[in-house]
Amino acid sequence: MATVKNAETTKPKLKHQNPLNIFLIGNPNVGKSVIFGLLTGRYTTVSNYPGTTVEVSHGNAGFGKHRIHIVDTPGVNNLMPMSEDEKVTRDILLLEKADAIIQVADSKNMKRTLLLTLQLIEMGLPVVLDLNMADEAESKGLHINVTRLSELLDVEVVSTIAVHRKGIDSLKHSALRARLSNFKFTYEDAIEESITRIEAYLPNANISRRSIAIMLLAGDKSMRGWLNANIDKDKINKINAIRYEAETRYREPINYVINQNRMKVVDEIANEVVIKKEKKGREFSVFIGNVSMHPIWGIPVLILVLWALYEFVGRFGAGTLVNLLERNVFGEYINPWMEKIVRFALPWTSLQELFIGPYGVFTMALTYSIAIILPITLTFFIAFGILEDSGYMPRLALMLNKVFRLMGLNGKAVLPMILGLGCDTMATMTARILETKKEKIIVTLLLALGVPCSAQLGAILGMFGTQPISAVILWGGVVTGIILLVGYLGSKVIPGERPDFVLEIPPLRIPQASNVLIKTVSRIEWYLREAVPLFILGTLILFIADKLRILPVIEEATEPVVTGFLGLPPKAAEAFLLGFLRRDYGAAGLFTMEKQGLLNTHQVVVSLVTITLFIPCIANFFIIVKERGLKTAMWMAAFIFPFAFLVGGLLNWTMNVLGIFA
Repeated sequence: MATVKNAETTKPKLKHQNPLNIFLIGNPNVGKSVIFGLLTGRYTTVSNYPGTTVEVSHGNAGFGKHRIHIVDTPGVNNLMPMSEDEKVTRDILLLEKADAIIQVADSKNMKRTLLLTLQLIEMGLPVVLDLNMADEAESKGLHINVTRLSELLDVEVVSTIAVHRKGIDSLKHSALRARLSNFKFTYEDAIEESITRIEAYLPNANISRRSIAIMLLAGDKSMRGWLNANIDKDKINKINAIRYEAETRYREPINYVINQNRMKVVDEIANEVVIKKEKKGREFSVFIGNVSMHPIWGIPVLILVLWALYEFVGRFGAGTLVNLLERNVFGEYINPWMEKIVRFALPWTSLQELFIGPYGVFTMALTYSIAIILPITLTFFIAFGILEDSGYMPRLALMLNKVFRLMGLNGKAVLPMILGLGCDTMATMTARILETKKEKIIVTLLLALGVPCSAQLGAILGMFGTQPISAVILWGGVVTGIILLVGYLGSKVIPGERPDFVLEIPPLRIPQASNVLIKTVSRIEWYLREAVPLFILGTLILFIADKLRILPVIEEATEPVVTGFLGLPPKAAEAFLLGFLRRDYGAAGLFTMEKQGLLNTHQVVVSLVTITLFIPCIANFFIIVKERGLKTAMWMAAFIFPFAFLVGGLLNWTMNVLGIFA
């Protein structure tokens, strides 16, 4: 039986050194990245942890007179790794010296929090416990006795609300006072005996020998590399013999017994520090939250959300704002003035056309990227930020879980798919949260195939802003049907198993305008830095192709497919050509064609289905190579490219036969 007690020895304080190394540790989805941003500001670096595809963020900060180096580690549920992310976090603690650990925790989930806290204390690390999301805990009627918790664990405990920037100063002060805890707890006698025997064969490390002994006793295979590098083979054999001997004493696996011992301690602490109060006035928000994730009643909520998104992005962003920028700002002021300046400064006609011609940097690249796509992207990012902060996203994931199971996916796969509406490249990287290779491949394929990124989706909604709602429904139905079909077939072809689905549902809350603004500004900055240069590059490619008379050749070569099979004007070949560079640039080209009256409703639907299913952009392709390997990326591209035209052609034929939008 585990016991809880505090040792009565002098508390070793953290020695203040410059710079101090502080690691952020925490369960997934506890606001750790928000805390990291508030502590470090915007000057951060992101790099892969050596030998892995897992990214770790680094940043510098100043806490008073102290220079701080902060590392944001991947989210973990356990420090005995079950995934690559958890192994990276454990290895950082094992291999790198920490002056302080800030454990960012969800105040609503004290038991899950404390299970991780016990392991950090057991590692002999100076811990500061940050109880984040304190407002959400209060809204659930949960009050945490911070003072008593600090006394029990013998660590600094701070309460924060990161999205409101509350408690951050206290967190900084506490980080400088981080100390080694004297909190002790014991396991069953047989386990304690085995731990002591294993400890005798271990060298000193950045974490305690006791914690390493527990990992080895629990059969942590990820420790083999460290063992082989630090201990001779004879000692390793003796450690294995101790573990095998301990296993014979229990019916259950040793790691299960260890975890159960810890949970008893966790329960004792939680029962003492967590006070549940009756909370009134939450009935309506709870009701709406439950309805929004119901498999049947959640559908009207989803339709309402999609309608609001269509009105805000498709009509206001792509209509009002685009007209304001394209016609009034660029059409009446910027482009005419730039034309005068270019003609005055450059007497050569060819150079003039490079900037102000049909494929000019100002008249096409910047007009497309700033006047047309930017306002659409801006409104989408605002809407996406509101959906994120409201707590609706996990509910959508839960509601659609059964649908995703048809595709052989864990319900967590819904989250990368939703994030793909922001950026497919980033979403492909977040597929790491999935546990099996099968899931990662299927999600990566579906993201590359049929999930439009924010810029592309914005242009699509803009085109549909002037079309009947039935056109939107047909486009959405075809694309969704293709995703389901390809996902289902992929689940049958790609080998592998599907793990269980566990997802925490946060409470519904009113999004904070400041937080949405920060996210939107950050994403717009990314768009201007990453996307606009590619728009300029795409325009230069078109300019060169036009001057070399390549465009007419391409239009002629693709005419049987573009005009015959897809039923589109020959000029649409330009949009698909640019789609190789960026799908959203191709969508922007179609958007311009529609505004010029070159596409009717029938052609709008066919062209947008094709461009949505088109080959992924260059950035997405390269990240697929990085995450899944060159061979897998090439196979995906080889499948997606002809498949998109096949679906577009079959849709064109079907609509003609049935007389849809004739």
